[in-house]
Amino acid sequence: MKKQAFNPYLPLDTYIPDGEPHVFGDRVYVYGSHDAEGGTNFCLLDYECWSASVHDLSDWRCEGTIYRAEQCRHYSGERQDMYAPDAVQGPDGRFYLYYDLSGQGNHGFDGPISVAVCDTPAGKYEYYGDVHYPDGRPLLRFIPFDPAVLNDNGRIWLSYGWGLGIDTHAPILRRVMPKVMSKIFNKSIREIQEEEPLSILGANVVELEPDMLTVKGEPKRILPAMNNAPKKTALRDHSFYEAASLRKFGDLYYFIYSSHVNHELCYATSKYPDRDFTYRGVIISNGDIGMDGRKAKDRLCATGTNHGSIEKINGQYYIFYHRLTHNTAFSRQGCAEPIQIDGGGTIRQVEMTSCGLNGGPLRAEGTYPAAICCNLTNGHMPHLSNAHPNRYSPNISHEGDSRFIRDIENKTLIGYKYFAFTGNSSLCVTYRHGGGKLRVMTEPGYPLAEIELPFQPNWCESGFAQFAAVGTLPLYLEYFGKGKVDLLNLRMEQFPLINAN
Repeated sequence: MKKQAFNPYLPLDTYIPDGEPHVFGDRVYVYGSHDAEGGTNFCLLDYECWSASVHDLSDWRCEGTIYRAEQCRHYSGERQDMYAPDAVQGPDGRFYLYYDLSGQGNHGFDGPISVAVCDTPAGKYEYYGDVHYPDGRPLLRFIPFDPAVLNDNGRIWLSYGWGLGIDTHAPILRRVMPKVMSKIFNKSIREIQEEEPLSILGANVVELEPDMLTVKGEPKRILPAMNNAPKKTALRDHSFYEAASLRKFGDLYYFIYSSHVNHELCYATSKYPDRDFTYRGVIISNGDIGMDGRKAKDRLCATGTNHGSIEKINGQYYIFYHRLTHNTAFSRQGCAEPIQIDGGGTIRQVEMTSCGLNGGPLRAEGTYPAAICCNLTNGHMPHLSNAHPNRYSPNISHEGDSRFIRDIENKTLIGYKYFAFTGNSSLCVTYRHGGGKLRVMTEPGYPLAEIELPFQPNWCESGFAQFAAVGTLPLYLEYFGKGKVDLLNLRMEQFPLINAN
């Protein structure tokens, strides 16, 4: 039986967020940062690359650690966090990895953008140099953060930048923000105030020489942060924050980025790589906010940072993004969904699913990890932040070698999209704790069956619930009980409907 793909697409013990997917030859490679499982800050581990055949997106292979922080000449005890990278094949056929390490102090960033090089897409990269001006000065203009690279028929474009989700032109903030930004970017207040007439905040692009290090001119601002986004416009509501990624499909350039609301990936398009970008919309939210008009308070799981990009793989476009686990902003897992680009370049927002790279729904039989759920909500899920303690919520977690849904409380809804149901089904779960029941549904609010979960201190399998369903449908489980419950696995069996005639 053919292996299936589901979200997250990498093993459940693997945390590769900020994914930049690229097809080189007959394989797709994902370059991203590397979070620690249950970590206490972003991007604590060295770069690890994963790849899959373009013909089988269910079979991902770990290429190993491709680059370590200590290989960079800027490495020190204070400069070890490896932020989101990107890779590109240069005109010479070699592969170049663009990245930046955390800045001095409390995990800030102050540049420069550094480059490592390798003869293969996922071999052992070696430090190559820093992006710089022709006179050797490092490129530090604006904020050198989240570099992404595009080989546009031999022309190399580097995009980067950072923003804030506040209007720094407000009277009080005009006085406060220089001090705040001075600490983040390790620049003096005078430098912050004088460096840029408009703002150091925003998305930028610059062309590189064939040496992949030297800039051809000054970087150009292609999208503003919130402080300079026009008021009462869609861009103002979805202004640039971080996660710059420049791609080209056909004759149109796509700039993919994370907006200031943090949980969504948006896009803007232009006929040119360095100007005239127009905001077009949201591609995905990691809480499905915006889908069918859903408000932020009704998010379908905990939200937080989002970062990713688009790639065309074997004729199909996909958006790569990440979800959050462990009730923290610091343990993120890569996910992906198919998208459609119409003749005018428009992309409609897509929902999170459990079957993103599968090419269709999952089989409604066999054993699945409970942690592949795409919806997990108690009705008031938080937006997870590194700025303050996160309030309690059900979450994907781990103990030892087990990855599971932890602390499911009364009226928590767990969703899996989608399964291919073919008739009579039976479902049981592996759980612990509990003292309540699960309602089984294909539509919220309309139970088809119930699974009793008497209290058990250790992992055990429940009894089976029987229900009938036909078609490509979601599977929802809603918990009712006084005691919290953890879920490890789902096990399903299918029995075709028998026609009495």
